[in-house]
Amino acid sequence: MKLLEERIINDGRILDGNIVKVDSFLNHQLDIKFLDKLAEEMANYFKDKKINKILTIEASGIALATVASKHFDDAMVVFCKKQKTLNIGNDVYESKVESYTTKKNYTITVSKRFLSPEDNLLIIDDFLAEGNALKGLIDVSKQAGATISGVSVAIEKGFQDGGKIIRDMGYDLLSLAIIDSIEDGKITFR
Repeated sequence: MKLLEERIINDGRILDGNIVKVDSFLNHQLDIKFLDKLAEEMANYFKDKKINKILTIEASGIALATVASKHFDDAMVVFCKKQKTLNIGNDVYESKVESYTTKKNYTITVSKRFLSPEDNLLIIDDFLAEGNALKGLIDVSKQAGATISGVSVAIEKGFQDGGKIIRDMGYDLLSLAIIDSIEDGKITFR
């Protein structure tokens, strides 16, 4: 998506370790009109999939998933928590995930009340690097017996293995921008 690529070039920053910082519009400060354009692109791509629920992970995926909901007939948005809290209870689906950005391992949880075999899911996240978060979301979806109708991310780091892993698992993955390389602070898109 050219619009997203241009925004990454204009407003994004590259940090050590090939970290792409887009916190000025995607995952810290939120440009809702811009996110709506990304969500519309997702909706056009997955329009025939009968999505009734969107699954994401806290915290960075929530904004895009929420904006996308209105493009899918106000589908419910469910997010996996990165910490188990007392109020979530023990009747949960869980999966172990390692964060590429923080290098921390955590167990994501979602209440069994919110995912079921009747659900046609669209899984959404902001970034795809090694695919760990998406694999965790796929795992809890499978535990629930839900149908994964599609997976979408705003930005895929195509020079890492995550996209290939998710596609090789057989999932329909829409990445709105794919970064093929980052060299000397310069981003090249696919």
